[in-house]
Amino acid sequence: MSDSKTPLGFIGLGVMGEPMCANLVRKSGHPVYVTDISPEPVARIGALGGHACASIVEVAQSAEIVFLSLPSIVQVEQVCTGPGGLVEAAGRVRIVVDMSTSDVTRTRKLAETLRGHGIVLVDAPVARMREAARLGTLMITVGATREDYETVLPYLSCMGTDVMLCGGVGNGQVVKIMNNMVVFMTVHALAEAITIGRSAGVDGTLLLDALSKGSADSFVLRNPGQKALAAENYPEKTFPTEYAIKDILLALELARQGEVDARSAKLTHDLLERTRAAGYVKEYYPVMVKLIERGYQ
Repeated sequence: MSDSKTPLGFIGLGVMGEPMCANLVRKSGHPVYVTDISPEPVARIGALGGHACASIVEVAQSAEIVFLSLPSIVQVEQVCTGPGGLVEAAGRVRIVVDMSTSDVTRTRKLAETLRGHGIVLVDAPVARMREAARLGTLMITVGATREDYETVLPYLSCMGTDVMLCGGVGNGQVVKIMNNMVVFMTVHALAEAITIGRSAGVDGTLLLDALSKGSADSFVLRNPGQKALAAENYPEKTFPTEYAIKDILLALELARQGEVDARSAKLTHDLLERTRAAGYVKEYYPVMVKLIERGYQ
């Protein structure tokens, strides 16, 4: 990709992070230093050519640009500014790229903090599913200056096919959060539609297949709709209810800050909370349909 072998780092090798990092290792042509709280994915990335590190400090002492794929802003802040984090390591890091879905206000505040230590924060959350992470076809929404965007674009292009500059730091998060809000609300609508259809005697698979051929078609219908709702398949380790709740709460916080009464999003949040309370915490979030089937009880 480049004659300059800028050393890269990757922290967080979970459901999305591991396949993303694998593509970075395979395609970038740069050394990639990796760590995670679980040793197994670190070993797998090491087998692909990544450099396994025992700690965040070791990554910081080796890499100039570090990518994060973590559960929330809490972990992002800990990795960046907490004990044993990137700042404390006083290593080589000059750019941190947060590919997690994180709180907008706290992302912008973290950017200011890191700037004081000579480190640039770029937010670059990802959209689409784990298969897209594996194939390197993610959508990535970036919040950065044009210069910083151009610096990290070659590496992001190893992981995604649609990489968009959305404005300054934090704007990538805004776009990603709105994307997820619309997805969750669409799944809610599809869950109600399939429940109504089944109650009226129409097979759920047939119903969504028919909708996919008309004006109701969408990516959401053809993926969580047909592959989860119609198939009645809600595996763990896909995108669980607890993650969906985190993301829709981020959307509702943006709505609150903008004085927008997001009533439809609130209804979907309520359903997700009921789904969690019913014990479906780790299951793929379209499992919300089970609550609709029993009258939101």
